[in-house]
Amino acid sequence: MSIRLFDQVLPHGITLSCRAGLFGAAGEDAPRVLMLHGFPEGAFIWDGVIERLGHRVHCVAPNLRGYERSSAPVDVDAYRARHLVADVAALIESLGAPIDLLVAHDWGGAAAWSLAAQRPDLLRRLLIVNSPHPAIFLRELRDNPAQQQASAYMNFLCREDAAALLTENDFARLWPFFTDKGGAGWMTDALRAQYRTLWQHGLEGPLNYYRASPLKPAVSGDAALHRLAFAPEFVTVNLPTTVLWGDADLALPPALLDGLEAYVRPLDVRRVPGASHWIVHEQPALVADTIVALVSAAR
Repeated sequence: MSIRLFDQVLPHGITLSCRAGLFGAAGEDAPRVLMLHGFPEGAFIWDGVIERLGHRVHCVAPNLRGYERSSAPVDVDAYRARHLVADVAALIESLGAPIDLLVAHDWGGAAAWSLAAQRPDLLRRLLIVNSPHPAIFLRELRDNPAQQQASAYMNFLCREDAAALLTENDFARLWPFFTDKGGAGWMTDALRAQYRTLWQHGLEGPLNYYRASPLKPAVSGDAALHRLAFAPEFVTVNLPTTVLWGDADLALPPALLDGLEAYVRPLDVRRVPGASHWIVHEQPALVADTIVALVSAAR
């Protein structure tokens, strides 16, 4: 199945470069699904899922701001959560709200959790793939030494010289992000070339997500994390939500699922034994089958 590329200009001036499936007989009647990627990825991570969905689902996968050919503001504050949510909300409205399903992984999930809580009118269902709910992540970063250690890399990514260091020697420090967080037997030469091309567009935008976020392990003398609190109305999701979670994720352990039902209802958690943080690459058929079942239930 072919992937269509297009740029979507949003009303607030941000442009998102997007990937979409080409549609057959289902046409405009097909369920509409938006897919959000994480770090250090791009919209192309969903290609294997889109191809498996074929003509049954109308899929759009944007490169988030800062990635690939999407707008990449220089100001770190431009990557705060409210701006990411505004981008996704505007994209959904341009596609025709409400969409049947929002699917999100990693940093895409950070935007999706907030959008689902604050703008439930824009989507019928939510599918989260290995992306922590902000209130649960805050709890674990504060109280769980294992999560603090697993997330220590985030402070490296906030360094001013992080982009230069990650670019050195053909991105030698970036490739281990895949192997160190659960293995990368799926990394083909063709996929490696796609990642290399993506990263050559620049890394400052993707790194600004970490710099702008208060959700990272506290460093010595920094009490900001312990002062942070989320108002319930900004983090409570009252939409049918499915969480697909690879239990072998080394950066985001399954403890991040504990207590999630207090913030999300109705909630369906599906643990995938042996799957890592990169479950979209590892098991695209599982992700596609989950999407088909959810959009069928939404109609």
